[in-house]
Amino acid sequence: MKSVDLEVDLAVIGGGACGLVTALRAVEAGVQSVAIFEKSVRQGCNAQFSSGSLAAGGTRFQRDAGVDDSPQRHARDLMAVSGDRSDEEIVLALCRAAPRYVEWLADDLDYPLELGIDMPRAGQSVPRLHTDVGRVGGSRLIDTLRRAVGLSSRIALVDSTPGTGLIEGDDGVIGATVLEPTGEKRVLAGAVVLAADGFGANQQMLSRYAPDAVGRVYGGVSTSTGDAIEWGVRAGAATKNMGAFLGHGLMVRETGTRLNPSLPLLGAVLVNPDGDRFVVESAQGYSKLGNILMRQPTQRSLLVWDEEAMEAASNSELMRDSSEARAWRRYEDLEELARATGIAVSKLVDAISGTVATPGIGPSLRPLALPLYAAWVTGGILTTQGGLRVDTSGRVLRPDGTHLRRLYAGGGSAAGISGPSADGYSSGNGLLTAFGFGWIIGEHAASVL
Repeated sequence: MKSVDLEVDLAVIGGGACGLVTALRAVEAGVQSVAIFEKSVRQGCNAQFSSGSLAAGGTRFQRDAGVDDSPQRHARDLMAVSGDRSDEEIVLALCRAAPRYVEWLADDLDYPLELGIDMPRAGQSVPRLHTDVGRVGGSRLIDTLRRAVGLSSRIALVDSTPGTGLIEGDDGVIGATVLEPTGEKRVLAGAVVLAADGFGANQQMLSRYAPDAVGRVYGGVSTSTGDAIEWGVRAGAATKNMGAFLGHGLMVRETGTRLNPSLPLLGAVLVNPDGDRFVVESAQGYSKLGNILMRQPTQRSLLVWDEEAMEAASNSELMRDSSEARAWRRYEDLEELARATGIAVSKLVDAISGTVATPGIGPSLRPLALPLYAAWVTGGILTTQGGLRVDTSGRVLRPDGTHLRRLYAGGGSAAGISGPSADGYSSGNGLLTAFGFGWIIGEHAASVL
């Protein structure tokens, strides 16, 4: 055997949300030594650039607000949107973990959480998104987790040290190789966790597995190259939902920013360049909406909203970023909006009236009042949702359903729970799998190491 440079109980490849939660939960459950190998803290992870909204059913925050919810109801909502019952046990396991880590964040890590009563999302039967007070977003969430890791004497976060592969032995996966500035190192471990981001920045993998995502505005991090998924496949792992991705139907191409997904549920309307509505705006998840927009002839549409919707949606880091980038404009009258967009005033009147029924679609949610705001939006991609197939403990599975010993996967390395396409994504699913699998893997690894 080649020389060993480091031995730890648990080696975690990826220092995003999943990797950080895995490490923290593992040491709380008794693991003595954990090393997290991160490709680049400076470039960040996808969770860091997310809204930081945690979907959970049955929390005390919901009870305090009079919201009746449970992990079971959460799971039913998710499967109703995805249409995929093949992962029912995994979905339920993640939903059961969610209220536990949400309250852990608030109680143990002093994270300032609140229930986003003002954050409606298609497919959620009750308010379920938990967000930071002030709506700073995912950067605040990741900073909190990294501070907690830094305070632990049993966790080492090794930056600028990407994983390069798995080490296999007679007893399954026995470690991983990582690349330090001085060269490649061998790390032996009681178990290895693949917790890297997906492959949204890998055009070759996108073309092969998720061709519908190719050419869209990319809103993820450059480090999402899918390496960990490929290592798992080489070790004999099965994959699932490789064509699925988290899309976004409210991406402003010129600025690369996103608008608040609440806008369509607050009365905003979408019209194509001819001024025709083409979708029931409030009935679509924002990922599915991206697919619908990309099927339009010019792959872009005009989103129009009013002061009432703006006031309700503006408390969001997405809207603050878009405002700073000047992603939208304000119009005092329809004539001004018509001149700016080339859409006839009569078409705009029909679209915002809330009474004119579009064939097959019906009227809009409510009338919009002047002044109006508008932005041209298109479909984007934030992260991929396909990955290694895992069981309810996060253990990586072979095609025959047996698990690869001592190898776990979560976050962007594991298959998501949104079904086979972008249409099945529910708001919060990305962080649900990142935090949920991190929590579950940390506990399971501690029980077997």
